[in-house]
This record gives sequence, C-alpha cells and structure tokens, in this order.
Amino acid sequence: MQIRDLPYPDPGEPDVRSGPRFLYWLGRNQLAGQLKSLSWGLLSQCGIAGLPLAVGFAVQAVIDRSGSRLALSGGLMVLLGAVIALGDTMLHRTAVTNWITAAARVQQLLARRTAELGSALTRRVAAGEVVAVSTGDVEKIGWFVEAVSRFLAAAAALVIICVGLMLYLPSLGIVVALAMPVLALSVLPLLSRATARADIQREKAGRATELASDTVAGLRVLRGIGGEELFLGRYRRASQEVREAAVRSARMWSLISGIQVLLPGLLLIGVVCYGAKLTSEGRIGVGQLVTVYSAVALLLSPLRHFEEIAMAYSFSRPSAKRAARVLALERTSYETTADGTPAGDLYDPATGLLAPAGRFTAVVCGDPDAAGTLAERLGGHPPTEEKTPSVLLGGVALNDLPLDTARTAVLVQDKDPVLLSGTVRDLLDVPASGQVTAEDALAAAQCGDVLQALAQASVDADGDPMRTRITERGRSLSGGQRQRLALARSLVTDPEALVLDEPTSAVDSHTEARVAQGVKELRAERTTVVFTSSPLLLDHADRVVFVHDGAVAAVSTHRELLRSDPHYRAVVTREADEEPAGDGPVGAGPVGAPTGAGSSTVELTDDAQAFADIEESA
Repeated sequence: MQIRDLPYPDPGEPDVRSGPRFLYWLGRNQLAGQLKSLSWGLLSQCGIAGLPLAVGFAVQAVIDRSGSRLALSGGLMVLLGAVIALGDTMLHRTAVTNWITAAARVQQLLARRTAELGSALTRRVAAGEVVAVSTGDVEKIGWFVEAVSRFLAAAAALVIICVGLMLYLPSLGIVVALAMPVLALSVLPLLSRATARADIQREKAGRATELASDTVAGLRVLRGIGGEELFLGRYRRASQEVREAAVRSARMWSLISGIQVLLPGLLLIGVVCYGAKLTSEGRIGVGQLVTVYSAVALLLSPLRHFEEIAMAYSFSRPSAKRAARVLALERTSYETTADGTPAGDLYDPATGLLAPAGRFTAVVCGDPDAAGTLAERLGGHPPTEEKTPSVLLGGVALNDLPLDTARTAVLVQDKDPVLLSGTVRDLLDVPASGQVTAEDALAAAQCGDVLQALAQASVDADGDPMRTRITERGRSLSGGQRQRLALARSLVTDPEALVLDEPTSAVDSHTEARVAQGVKELRAERTTVVFTSSPLLLDHADRVVFVHDGAVAAVSTHRELLRSDPHYRAVVTREADEEPAGDGPVGAGPVGAPTGAGSSTVELTDDAQAFADIEESA
C-alpha cells in the first residue's frame, strides 16, 4: 500500500482484544511495507558496518605505504557511502509510508465505527476520548508501526557487526560481542517506571483538557454566577500537575538516554585501552585497532533504536488500548438479516409508540431527555449495550436490516444538527430518493429568508445563494436559520420514515407554523415523526402520542388531549404550578379538576392563552 492508494478499499476487521494484539494486527496487515523498510534498513546498516573495515584497510595501507591498497580502500568507502545514502533515503521513505498508512488504517476504522454507532457512540465513550484517539493516539500508533522495521534492521546490524568482529579479530571481537547484550538490555529495568510516569502524565493531561473543555462550554453560565476565577484556579492547579508529571517523566527518559550514551562510551574506552595494549605488544596491527574502534563507535547508532522502540511501545500501548476500546463497541444487532427497504408502520415495542405509515405523528414526552433517547431508538440506535426490543418498520426489526438499508429507511435529525462547511448546494447534495428537489425542500422548510441573507452576504458567488459558502458548523447563521437548512437537508433525502427531534425550537412562532404546514404537505404519504411540545406543530399533526414514564399514556389529536389529559396539558402549556392527579391514572379528570386539597382550577399560562387566541382566530 502506497500513500497515493489511500484510503484503503477495506481497512479490515481489527483484533481489539487488547492494545498489544491491536498493534500486532496492524503490523501483520502491513507486512509488505515492513519487509520493504527492513530490507532498505539492512542495506543501510550493512553499509555502515562495512565502513570500519574500509577505514582500517586505508590506515594500514598508509602504514605499509601501499598506494594500490589505499586507492582500493578509498573506492570501497565511496561505494559504501553510496549504499548508505541509498539505503537511508529509501528507509526513510518506506518508514514514513508505514507510519502514514498505519495511521490512515486506524482513522478509517474509527470513522467506520463512528458511522455504525452514530450518536450512541458518545453515550458509551466520551467525545473527548474519541477525538484523542483519532488525533494524538493515531500518530503514536503509527510511530510504533514505523519504528519496528528500523529497530529490526538495527538489531540485525548489531549481530552482523559483532559476528564480523569475532571473525576479524577474536581477541577484541569477543569482548564487544559479550558487551552488546548488556548495553542493549541495560535500560529494561527502567522502562516500567518510565512507562508508568508517562501514563500518569497522559492521564493528568486528559483531565486538564477535559476541565478546559467544560470551562469553555459553560463559560456563559460561569460568568453569570461569577465562577470564572474558581474554574480558572482549578485549571491552573491541573496544568501545574501536568507540568510536574511531565518533568518527572522527562527525567526518567533522560536517565535512559544518559545510560544509552554512558555505557557504550565506557565500552569504547575499554576497547581502546585493551586494543592499545595489544598493539604495543605487537599482537594486532594499527589498522586492526582502528577498524575495531570504528566499529564500536558506529554501534552507538543502532543502539539508539533500542531506546526508540522502547519509547514508541510505551507511548503507543495505551493509545492502542484506547483505540481498541472504541473499535470494540458494536451496534446491537441480531443474527437474522433481511433484504430490501421495508415500508409500513414505525413501532417501538419498548414504549408502545406507533407511527402509522404515511401519517404525520407528533410525540410529546414528559421528560425532554427521554425524547432524544426515544428518537434515537426509532433510528435503530439503542441507548445501551443491552438487547432491548428492536424498533419495527413494516413489521421488520431495524436491527435485522443491513446498516445501509436501515439508514436509508429511517432518518433521525437530532435537536442540534451539524452543518458542514461548503456551499448550500453541497449541503443538499446528499444520498436521496430523487423524489424531492432541493427547491421543494427549501420551500417546505421556509428557507426563503435564509437564501436571501446568504445571497446578500455572498462575495464571489454572483448573488447565487446556492453557491454561497457556509462557514464551519454554520456559525455565520442564526440558530433558527441553521435548523431550517438542516431540516431542508433531511427533507431532500426523502426517507421512508423521518424522525425530527425539536426541529423548530429556535424558530419564531409565525415561521414555525409555516414550517409545520410545509413539512406536512411535502411529506404526504410518507411517515413523519416529530418530537416536540410546540402547540403550533402539534396542531398540524394527524395524531399526537403522549409518552409518560417511558410508555405511551395517551393517543389522540392535540386539541382533544388538551381537554382530556392534565399531564399532557401541563407539559404542552408548561403549567409549572399544576400537580396532575398524584396517584391517579394518567389522563383522569377534566380540565379544571382539582389536584389536591385547597387547590384552585387550572389557569392558562401565557403560552396556553396565546394558543387559545390562535384557535379563536382559526
């Protein structure tokens, strides 16, 4: 796999049983790239290993006053230099390719898992952890995959040099060969402590980042209650803890680096002293001493790779563990499968919610949080890993459908939809049935004023709002404008069942009424479910379902439920002072029924009075 061939057609099924197993799976899937990198690394290291021999021959040729041998040694050094240059260049190229392709594979796996889980992902794993895995952790994992081949080449070079020295000059070669394992393994006792300190540093850094994110997200609230200094003090303490942990970790790694320099230096001094003694006794020549000295000096470079692979593994192991934990999450599913996109009623066995096919159904939940959870369930995203009963579409369980089929059949738009950067035309260029045009969707969502505002703000689109660029997450638009554009995007897809969670919460009442009518007309003969407590939307619904305490409590029209169900009326009209029939059944009692001793009849709130005025005018 080359960088130009990315992305992978299929990144594969990872082994997510543990972090080390995931790293092994990555390395095994990049075996071809690892072998290329290892081959070029061996070529480079062998060239480096041959330099001492060439230098020793040259020195001995000068001592013996042999011009021909000196010229031959010079030619050999030039050849070895060319081999080293070629090997290093290609080693760097293949190693970086391994790094990038490994990181790309992990990112593709994460993207695929995110797409499969949808919004259920952030309920099982913190959003910050997902971001950390897909950014910093991916780089650390790629670093280890890239460093493995260079480490293996360095280890092979050490073996080759030691064996060569033993054959070339046994008296000194044996000393070097015995010292090499000691030098290579000398830092192992310190690695566990270094890894533990690095883990503590990452944990504290994660806490500081989480605290900073929470502070920024709640800055408006903090300013309102005067809590900025309190949270700023907490962040200062957290950042100081991160600094102290980083210093402690750096001290341990600097100690390891110092040992990697000190011990080879002591070996070099010992080899020179012993070799000088042998030379003075006439047992070896000066050229041989220079050869051994050069070989030992060059061993410092391969030894550095032992330190690097230790650091790469210690940093990538927790990163791989986090990635494996995210990738191990699965969408709750059953064994059976079905082909084709079903059509029919949308039914949730857990709550008893039924949305008849081709009807506009509004759902009112007493608990606002339960509304979002139920909306996600209707889209086939169970809130937990438990195998709760699957939502049925036309009698077919969504969990029994292939993922792409389920996504085509039911589309869920949450209460805070995201607009990606690009033009309006790009925004509406989504997989769709082709039955609904962009113009019809924009009209139904009442986006006329949004398009006019975009056309006026357009600088390089010749006044064409469809070519006007939308900034990241639609920050240049108001909340209501973002909601309506997101609604138009959902309408364009024209799914068999469309689930909308508070689609007009940021829209004024007059526009909201027009949006309700436009959606109802455009989605005629299609199943539409809207989670809302807005009287304007509820009045346009064919049927209204009231969900109370996790189950369907009442089903009727909006006006009938207002008259017959005090719990429903309390939710829709926001009657904070009303205490609906404590232990009595939901829906019991007339509108003005007393709710307890000394209670008065229910008075309409401002919202209820406004709706009554609308009914009167109608």
